[in-house]
Amino acid sequence: MPFRRYVEIGRVALVNYGPDYGKLVVIVDVVDQNRALVDAPKMVRSQINFKRLSLTDIKIDIPRVPKKKVLIEAMESAEVQKRWENSSWGRKLIVQKRRAELNDFERFKIMLAKIKRGTLIKRELSKLKKENPV
Repeated sequence: MPFRRYVEIGRVALVNYGPDYGKLVVIVDVVDQNRALVDAPKMVRSQINFKRLSLTDIKIDIPRVPKKKVLIEAMESAEVQKRWENSSWGRKLIVQKRRAELNDFERFKIMLAKIKRGTLIKRELSKLKKENPV
């Protein structure tokens, strides 16, 4: 499968380091071989090093260095947030964030639920083995 995540205007990226960590941004211009001008609806337009960006498969059609209003309309029409939340990468990050917000008692309840599930699976498996000996 060929590489498809190119640095290009309109490419949606995830900030993987720094004060904007975890935010989805759109590349609006390429400054040089190391930096891009990025923008997002609730963010000030700024330069970010490519090492701090993780490119996604999502791309929107925008002109070079669009106004904030045009960018927001393009992101809404392309349903960027919805597509991100439906992607496996986005779902994984949502689950990680949800787990990080659990308190001690909630983690304890999850542990008990896993133990109960394991015993049920073991019990059903032993029933099936008794019914169908190999």
